[in-house]
Amino acid sequence: MNSEILKKRTKTYAISIGKLIIDLPNNVLNKNYSNQLVRSSSSVGANYRAACRAKSTADFLNKLKIVEEELDETMFFLELLEEFNPEKKSIIQENWKEANELLAIMVASIVTIRKNLENRKS
Repeated sequence: MNSEILKKRTKTYAISIGKLIIDLPNNVLNKNYSNQLVRSSSSVGANYRAACRAKSTADFLNKLKIVEEELDETMFFLELLEEFNPEKKSIIQENWKEANELLAIMVASIVTIRKNLENRKS
């Protein structure tokens, strides 16, 4: 999967999260968890784009680690929202699954980069 596909996929993901949030009932829990979710899910795409503009391999790796953390945070807030919005379980789980797939891609990339860095040192 190339960087342009991942840029598009992370943007589409942030949009999907936004649409989910718009559709949630307005209450104090949804509001607070949704605020966090908007930040973390949109940060995934923003930080992935920043990684693509990295000035070095180490910079790229550091930015991908941020993407990894933001995806994990996104998944956490989706789990909380699902707990309090069982009627939205299906759409929340679809978004969680996409976050998990993106997370697997980022983790695999991080592992590959680290192996390549280690091989250069040897």
